[in-house]
Order: sequence, then C-alpha cells, then structure tokens
Amino acid sequence: MMPTVLGIAWGIALALPIASRAQRSTARARTVVLASEHVSPRAPSAPTRWRSAISARVPRSFGRVLGLFRDHRRRREMSDVVARETPVTVDLLAVAVGAGCTPFLAVDVAARWAPPTLATRLGEVRRACTLGRSFGDALDDLGAALPGLVPLCDALLASERYGAPVVDALLRLAAEQRTALRRRAEARARTVPVRLLFPLVFLVLPAFGLLTVVPAVLGGFGGT
Repeated sequence: MMPTVLGIAWGIALALPIASRAQRSTARARTVVLASEHVSPRAPSAPTRWRSAISARVPRSFGRVLGLFRDHRRRREMSDVVARETPVTVDLLAVAVGAGCTPFLAVDVAARWAPPTLATRLGEVRRACTLGRSFGDALDDLGAALPGLVPLCDALLASERYGAPVVDALLRLAAEQRTALRRRAEARARTVPVRLLFPLVFLVLPAFGLLTVVPAVLGGFGGT
C-alpha cells in the first residue's frame, strides 16, 4: 500500500510542471491569435496597386477592341452581301412595277422571290406596314439600317409619294449596281498578289531553301 501511495505522489509531482507548461503554451498561442485578428490589414504597396489596376483594365480594353473589330467585320460582310443581292432585287422590283404593281405590292413580291438577306429586309418592311407604320417610314428605316439600299428606297419613295415613273429608274439603278459590283470584284482581284506575298515569303521560300540549299550545304560539309 505504501509503495503505491508513493508512486502516485511521485507521478503527480512529475506531471505538475508539464501541465503548467502546457497551460502557458496554450495561453501564449491564444494571445498570438487574438493579436493577429485585431491587427489591421496592411495597405497594398504602389506596385501591387498598379499591377491590379493594369490586370483589371487590360482584358477590358482588349475585349472592347475585339468587339469593335467584330462589329466592323460584320458590317463589311453585310455590305458585301447587300451589294451582291441588290441587282437581282432591283430587277424583281422593276418587273413587278412594270407589270402594274404599286411600289408596296412590288416590295411584297420581291420579299417572296428576292435573295435571302434582302428578302428578309423587305419582309420586315411589309410587316412594319402591316402593324400600322407608313410605307415611307418603313423604307426610311430600311435605308438607315442598310445604307447601300438608300438609292433604291429613294426611288420607291418618289414613286409612292409623287407618282414618278420608277421602272426606268430601277433598271438604271440595277445597271449601276452591277457595274459597282464588277468594279469591287476587280479591286479585290488586284489585291490578291499582295495577299499572296505572306505565304510566298514565309512558307514557300523557306521550304524551297530547306529542300534545295540545305542538303547541298550539308553534302558539302560532309564531303570535306
């Protein structure tokens, strides 16, 4: 019994210093945590602010430039489509007016048989008139949306408002549109050699050098 009591006493005596040290370590750790929670965050330095500002503005500016480039390309493609489809559409309008249709009925006929893009646009004019908009206002909206159709809209408006003969004007406009389309095609054909310079200089000539000059040089070095 006596050895057991002595063992327990010695165990308690040895455990007291360890327990007190553990309590002090726990209190010190809590003090550090509380101090770190109450410390105010440091303000970012000037280089950090500049980097964050640049990283925030560069993608935005790049997206804006990309959007402008996409809009410009879309407008150019639409202008090309309108230029290709306008002569056929004007011929349809001239045939319809020559057959006795009013400008509005001629637009209705062309909306059914014209090429797809202009057929959709002329269908919008017909639909706007069905909803109560005047024929002149609908044509003005069409000319504002597609500047290439302004001469056509003006000819139809002159016939609608003043009764001016429009068949000859439409035939002359169709001929002018075909001439302009031919000139545009010729201008693009003249730019083909310039556009071929890039693959010629950066692809064809290096490949020609690799296939002809390099083997001869390597053979010369091998012979020596």
